[in-house]
Amino acid sequence: MNAISAAVTAASAFLWLGMVLGISFLEARLKFRAPGVTVPIGLGIGRIVFRALNRVEIGLATVVIVAVAVGHPTVAIGAAAAVTALILAVQLAVIRPMLNRRSDRVLAGETLPRSRTHLLYVGFELAKVAALLALGISALAA
Repeated sequence: MNAISAAVTAASAFLWLGMVLGISFLEARLKFRAPGVTVPIGLGIGRIVFRALNRVEIGLATVVIVAVAVGHPTVAIGAAAAVTALILAVQLAVIRPMLNRRSDRVLAGETLPRSRTHLLYVGFELAKVAALLALGISALAA
């Protein structure tokens, strides 16, 4: 892979990784521990934060795909980029709409049991973390 494409890919992957770790695994959990934050307030904040994160993720995924496409990637870099983009696509097209429908119901006043869909989203976030690590490390090694 050429040096510029590798550098752009690595930087984008690690920036993206930091955002996912900071928001999905830190902010998302901590907001519910703040005094006065109810489930509806936390869900409302979470929807805004994750909508913003997802927009940035789409931008970073686009940068990665372009950098990889023009950079003559190794198989490892191409595979890691493809897996990362696929995970994001599934989250945005399948899992997030399911979570949004559920949070709409909670925000409308319904009391619902814990969501297994949320656990699915967390599983995909963990897979995305692994894919981003592999992508960043592979790009640095190129």
